[in-house]
Amino acid sequence: MPDPTYDPLAALRGPGTPDFDVFLWGAVFLDIIFTGLPDRPTGGTEVWAEGMGSSPGGIANLAIAASRLGLRTSLAAAFGDDDYADFCWRTLSEQEHVDLSRSRRFDNWHSPVTMSVAYDGDRSMVTHGHPSPVPATDMIGQPPRTRAVIVDLSDIEPLGDPERATWVDLARGDGAQVFADVGWDATGTWSPRVLDQLEHCNAFLPNAGEAMAYTRTESPQDALYALADRVPLVVVTNGAEGAMGIDARTGEEVRVPALRVPALDPTGAGDVFGAGLVLGTLAGWALGDRLAFASLCSALAVQQFGGSLAAPGWGDIADWWHDLRSNDDQSSFTRSVRRRYEFLDDIIPSVPVGAVRRAVATIARNADVTNN
Repeated sequence: MPDPTYDPLAALRGPGTPDFDVFLWGAVFLDIIFTGLPDRPTGGTEVWAEGMGSSPGGIANLAIAASRLGLRTSLAAAFGDDDYADFCWRTLSEQEHVDLSRSRRFDNWHSPVTMSVAYDGDRSMVTHGHPSPVPATDMIGQPPRTRAVIVDLSDIEPLGDPERATWVDLARGDGAQVFADVGWDATGTWSPRVLDQLEHCNAFLPNAGEAMAYTRTESPQDALYALADRVPLVVVTNGAEGAMGIDARTGEEVRVPALRVPALDPTGAGDVFGAGLVLGTLAGWALGDRLAFASLCSALAVQQFGGSLAAPGWGDIADWWHDLRSNDDQSSFTRSVRRRYEFLDDIIPSVPVGAVRRAVATIARNADVTNN
C-alpha cells in the first residue's frame, strides 16, 4: 500500500532540523455537536436534532487542522482522568497523530465540555470547564524544538516579561517563529498592552473586529496598516469579505476574496485558516498563495459540521482542485478561482492518492454528523 501521508515541508527536513513544525498550548474540550435542527431551541421546548457528533475541541481544533495538513504537531494541554479525557487523548494521539508528550493528566480534574448547536449557518454553545491545574510555562518548561508556535495574546502571561520568560519566549529563543492571535475581549477594554507584545512575534492573525477594536480604527484596511507597523507579517480576516495581509519581509500586500461556499458550521474555521497560513509561511510561499490556501482550507471546513471534524486533509484539497480543474464552468468567477489557485498545480501531483481526508471522531459507534 502507498504511504497516504504527504509532507509539505519535506524539502526543509534534515539532520539538526526541529522535531516539530508547530507547538501549541491550550485547553482541550470535549465538543458535542448537534446538527440538523428544524427550529432554533427556545425556553421550555425540546428540539430533536437529526445529527450528533463528538470530537476534541478548543485548542484541539488547531492541532488537528495543522496535523491534517502534514505539519508535525505537538500539543501541551491539561487532561483529566475521566472518560471524556480518554476519548480526546486517544483521538488526538492515535487518530490524528498529534504529539502529546508535553501534555499531562490530572486526577480528579473534570475535562472541559462544550455543547454546540448548529442552526441556520451559525452556532450557539454552552460550556463548562475549569482552568488548568498548572500554568502553561510551569507545565511545559523548555518547549521542544519547533519551527513555529501559535499563541493567543493576553495580559495573563505576557510575552517579553524580563522577570519571567514564558514558554513562548523560550521557544522563540530556540528559533521558533511566533504566530499570534487574540480572542474577543468581552470587557471591552482592548488593552494596548496586548499589542505591545507584537514586538516579540513574527506574525499576527486577528479578525477584522478584533483588529479594529485593538487599533481604534474604523475599517479593516486601516487596522491592517496600523498593525503592519508593529509586526513583520499581519493578516486580517473578514469573513465573507475575505482576507488581507502585509508581509514586510517580502514587501507584499495582498487582498484575497473569500470563496463562495454554503457555510453550514463556522466552528473552528479560524483555526483551520491559521493552520493553512502557518504552513504556507513555513514553506516559503508567496503571500497571495498563503492567503488563498488558508481561505480554501477554511472554506472546506465551514461546509461540514463540527469543528475539528471538519478540518480538511490534503486528500480533500486534492479532490477540490481536481473537481475545479475538470469543471466545464467558464464563468468569470470560476476562471478567476482557477487562476488564483494555479499554484496548486505544483503541489497536488505530489499528494498520494490515499492522502489524509476528513475523519469522524465520536464517542458513539458511528457519528450521525452528515457530510452532505
